[in-house]
Amino acid sequence: MITLPAAFQAHLDGGATTTCHCWRVTRRDAVVQGFTDHDRDLTFDGTTFVAASGFTASQISKSLGLSVDNLEVQGALSASSINEDDLALGKYDDAFVELFWVNWMDVTQRIVRMTGYTGETKRTGVAFTTELRGLTARLDQVTMRTYKRTCDARVGDARCGVNLALAAYNGTATITAVLTPRVFQVSGLSAFDTDWFSQGLGTFTSGLNVGGVVDVKAHSKNGAGVVALELWFTPAFDLTPGTTLTIKAGCNQTITMCKARFNNVANFRGFNMMPGNDAVIRNVDPAATNEGSSTTTSSKG
Repeated sequence: MITLPAAFQAHLDGGATTTCHCWRVTRRDAVVQGFTDHDRDLTFDGTTFVAASGFTASQISKSLGLSVDNLEVQGALSASSINEDDLALGKYDDAFVELFWVNWMDVTQRIVRMTGYTGETKRTGVAFTTELRGLTARLDQVTMRTYKRTCDARVGDARCGVNLALAAYNGTATITAVLTPRVFQVSGLSAFDTDWFSQGLGTFTSGLNVGGVVDVKAHSKNGAGVVALELWFTPAFDLTPGTTLTIKAGCNQTITMCKARFNNVANFRGFNMMPGNDAVIRNVDPAATNEGSSTTTSSKG
């Protein structure tokens, strides 16, 4: 149950109300934007909530216990607020959202109705629809360590400790030829061995996908020195020759690579000595047991 501030409650009890909804969106790149379903801009808490955004919302689904609260938000795409390119590049994925219920005649009279994170976003023509999931949705995600043979750290993060800014672990590539939507040839990486950037991260620094981050599936170099990269997923926009990207060395999370490529065994976050399924299903070696050499004798009379 939400307890309203006294002044806001008195306004609602008065019969004729002047309320609206405001959304504050904080993206993962720290960009903060405000939107409202009112017909003019509102400002509070250091944020201007833009009226020309075309934002509307469905009913809020709230429940007791740990069930996930959610609502659906619809809006119009525009160059000044949310544009199609930013949505395609994933800039609004998993953004933190605060939903306010506000008296637009006196914005000091307001409450936070819901907070959460954006879920699936769909684009249709000049409009978009996104789901706002409550904070309890985080409880459905794995946040603790996983017991497995391979490392559960991301190469270059604080737990790994490898400095990917070193010249040995990063390069700058320029696309020279596009073979498929996910495979392309590049220049600038000929000094690196094959597979050096496999399972690494690339960031586009020019072109339609500028600022977009992609996962590299494979890095290869043929006998003629031609270097090719393959991505796990197709980028939001078509790749073109001349596009540049920076790329970080990859890691397959095994202790062998941790030692050979990064000399970082001290920070290995896996359990490489744990027995696997092969230890469970393998056949017993009779020679290794007493049963294999025991005999039974009997006598009569």
